[in-house]
Amino acid sequence: MKILILAGGLSPERNVSLSSGSMVCQALRERGHQAAMMDLFYGLDGALNGENLYVAPIPESFKRVAREAPDLEKIRASRPGPAAIGPGVFETCAKADVVYLALHGTCGEDGRIQAALDLLGVPYTGSGSLASAIAMDKDLTKRLVENKVTTPRWETVTITEENIGELVQRTKLPVVVKPIASGSSIGVYIARSRKDLEEALERSMEQGGRTVIEQYIQGREIQVAVLGEEALPSIEIIPKEGFYNYANKYQPGAATEVCPARIPKDWEAALREAALTVFRTLGLAVYARADFIMAQDGTPYFLEINTLPGMTPTSLVPQEAAAVGISYGSLCETIIQKSLEIRKEGL
Repeated sequence: MKILILAGGLSPERNVSLSSGSMVCQALRERGHQAAMMDLFYGLDGALNGENLYVAPIPESFKRVAREAPDLEKIRASRPGPAAIGPGVFETCAKADVVYLALHGTCGEDGRIQAALDLLGVPYTGSGSLASAIAMDKDLTKRLVENKVTTPRWETVTITEENIGELVQRTKLPVVVKPIASGSSIGVYIARSRKDLEEALERSMEQGGRTVIEQYIQGREIQVAVLGEEALPSIEIIPKEGFYNYANKYQPGAATEVCPARIPKDWEAALREAALTVFRTLGLAVYARADFIMAQDGTPYFLEINTLPGMTPTSLVPQEAAAVGISYGSLCETIIQKSLEIRKEGL
């Protein structure tokens, strides 16, 4: 099968995406597929044609995620023009049997690239454009599922110089401050004091302003992947320092990951059911990963769901799949096969 993996782009999760894309490309090549990886932002810039990508070696530097998020302004300045999509991207996509979306964050998980590929008639992996757009918006997601699963109290605000003081004074602490549409814990802060909150809100304002202020729940961080119509075994994340932030997610050894999570069977059942409920309510398809905090009384608090979860060497979905005997390469092929099936159904 001729498979084009789209990765990179201009999301703050660019480096994570490049790592996911390189691992997927390598696995598919090892399984005999004609696979190529293309950077969504650079496209064919510097390449003679799209066919060169299918024989090009995968840069080793892509496989490990840098500790710091990328400098997107510097990357944008390296290629002239305002377009977020590089030359030849769609033409190369149209020549593939399927496009594997290894993109993360904006312009990858938010439905826009999915909508473009739909209009081109090009099959791709994962959920469709509408469901992807909904799931990317943390506020809209919570509004749709709050009567079906337990979620922390939250409010969504647009932070300005005029209202930041009032927000600091009236917000009940502790809280989690996070961007409305981002992943990999980029821009996420835990505020336990008024000073912490003021600093977090100021940083959020610099990142765009529209922000979710969410009740902090003390508990165990557990995540559940959905593959097809089945929930995979849960995985617990125990950071060695701080919380499960960007650095702890992608640096080997920064966190202990236990799969299946060592929790009572009824807790596991509740987590899996909650993950499936969110998945179905939002109209998601193929695969996703839901994030929870498990309170001491066994209540799973739903935080968010990721429609294109990471496939890096430290990512969680491959670990959950491995727990039920699905290898990394087989997981990639399963995602492709299930995606082709739902695209035929017009989803």
